[in-house]
Amino acid sequence: MKLPLFISRRYFFSKKKKNFINIIAIISMLVVSIGTAALIIVLSVFNGMEDLLRSIYGEFDAPIQITLKEGKSFELTDDLKYKINSIDGVMGITEVIEDIALLKYHDAQMIVRIKGLSDDFIKEKRMEGAVRQGKLAFYDGDRPLAIVGRGIQFKLGISLRNEFAFMEFYYPKNVRPGTIDPSKYYTHSILLPGGVFALEQHYDDNYVFVPIAFAENLLDYKGKRTALELSIEDPERIPEIQNQLKAAIGDRFNIRNADQQHEDLYKTLKIEKLFVFITLSLVVAIASINIFFSLSMLVTEKKPDISLLFAMGATPSLIRKIFLTEGTLIALIGAGSGLLLGFLVVWVQANFGLVKMGVASAVMQSYPVKIVPSDFLFSAISIILITFLASIQPSIRAARQSRSLRIK
Repeated sequence: MKLPLFISRRYFFSKKKKNFINIIAIISMLVVSIGTAALIIVLSVFNGMEDLLRSIYGEFDAPIQITLKEGKSFELTDDLKYKINSIDGVMGITEVIEDIALLKYHDAQMIVRIKGLSDDFIKEKRMEGAVRQGKLAFYDGDRPLAIVGRGIQFKLGISLRNEFAFMEFYYPKNVRPGTIDPSKYYTHSILLPGGVFALEQHYDDNYVFVPIAFAENLLDYKGKRTALELSIEDPERIPEIQNQLKAAIGDRFNIRNADQQHEDLYKTLKIEKLFVFITLSLVVAIASINIFFSLSMLVTEKKPDISLLFAMGATPSLIRKIFLTEGTLIALIGAGSGLLLGFLVVWVQANFGLVKMGVASAVMQSYPVKIVPSDFLFSAISIILITFLASIQPSIRAARQSRSLRIK
């Protein structure tokens, strides 16, 4: 065992007496440990929330979505479909028409987002796990059906059992000035509800999925589409396929993967995670002031020991290393125990879900968490660096004290 480590270990783990300095050092170590554990737990919750959002949106969003950069809709030509289908890895194209309309059911009404989808959406079974009533289908024989969000169902009192109550959709038309007939101001179509989905509150309260032919007729989108959603054979090839699509169909389209479709949300989560990391690191930095004071007092208390070591031939460098090692011991024990405690808490939550979200309609009953090795690495580096910096000044002071003894 090297001499600085041997002496600093004896100072820290001395069994002969536990004085005030030892107590401060232990308190410093505990604060570092608790701060490190809190950092790991909070970062793991952010990771879990990010994964939860990806799993929720993954049922709704396509792996790749194509929309116009400027404008609302575009002509879907055979040439455009051929260029997309010719790219290796593209399994299918779901045509999309999305717009806002008025939905009326009995005497209740509300504004909803109609999303007309082609049959490829049903074949992909993308939202099959989100259907709570009825089935994921746009047709019952030749009869078209709608799939409504659960929030819309509750607000309008929609029943799948009543085959005589239709959902009525109204969409405003572009009419010439001077038109007197009120029926010319809007298009009107009816549809039976065939299923109810529950995915996420925003979607549940706003979206109605309908056959694309119904949406095309109601919204007057003849031959036009607002988006194309692609199913991909190998998810790992998505960036490569995006680049190929950009080269094939030109710059007038936005070609987004699943994360890019909610880019602002994920960016906000990452910023919040960064600020939480910085905030908790500052808490540990404040706690490290205790390390500074405990080492400063230890230097004063061990002045006779420093004199003895100097008399035995110790150099100022050796004295400095002894007190730096003392601070490093506190940092390593505090950070190590904190990382272990944080890991155990996150593991228990991930496997047993002891902490509940407390929301009856929550997608998950307990808080989601996820262990990411990089969080442990960066947390350990930052905590050890902070506590090490707090140990530098007392160790320099001890080395200077040995120099003053040499002069005397």
